[in-house]
Amino acid sequence: MATRKLTIENERLWDVSPVWSVLTATERSLVEQNLTVHSFKKNQLIHCEGDDPTHMMILIKGKVKVFKEGVGSRNQIIRMLKPYEHFGYRAMIANEHYNTNVCAFEPSIVYMLPKDVFLGLLRSNKDFCYRFLVELATDLGASDARSVNLTQKHIRGRLAEALLSLKKSYGLEADGATISMYMSREDLANLSNMTASNAIRTLSNFASEEIISIDGRKIKILDYDRLVKISRMG
Repeated sequence: MATRKLTIENERLWDVSPVWSVLTATERSLVEQNLTVHSFKKNQLIHCEGDDPTHMMILIKGKVKVFKEGVGSRNQIIRMLKPYEHFGYRAMIANEHYNTNVCAFEPSIVYMLPKDVFLGLLRSNKDFCYRFLVELATDLGASDARSVNLTQKHIRGRLAEALLSLKKSYGLEADGATISMYMSREDLANLSNMTASNAIRTLSNFASEEIISIDGRKIKILDYDRLVKISRMG
């Protein structure tokens, strides 16, 4: 992991995230003095389940996955992070150890702010605290919905939802159809709570039905409406 101090050339949080825009000039100076930039290689762990949280983190560039190790060394991907999302702060606020692992899905850059500075800002700036409260509540709602979907939907519905979620988070390429995220079949299976063989078979079925087309790890959505319908029907 490469580390460097934040410099004036780097993007400032309050310029790219409304959560941080409410900080006062003094608070912004405090953040600049303490914020560090960390580079992670593909598949490098950022933090591990059971670690004691020391920093709140913001993904600036790249893609990151949050996952838990399950039975038989099978991982369950909890969610995928996109640039400017915060992570690592829930356990800090709850005064708990991390209950998930976080890993760089591709080369990524992460800002880190020490725990005492972050918690101090939450205590002293009510607008800043409120915006993080909204983010926590939003994440909790999404987590509740995802838990229901993963346990009640059938395989086709779960995989369709995973593809739509990747499209929503990372967008499409210039052709307007290819999802801008290339995942292995195993990662897609871990995101959809199924075995890799089931993911491969279901993707093949979607392709034969001309809902998607597949080129290696690239997935192109051919029939968006049908994919949405499958996701909703479960």
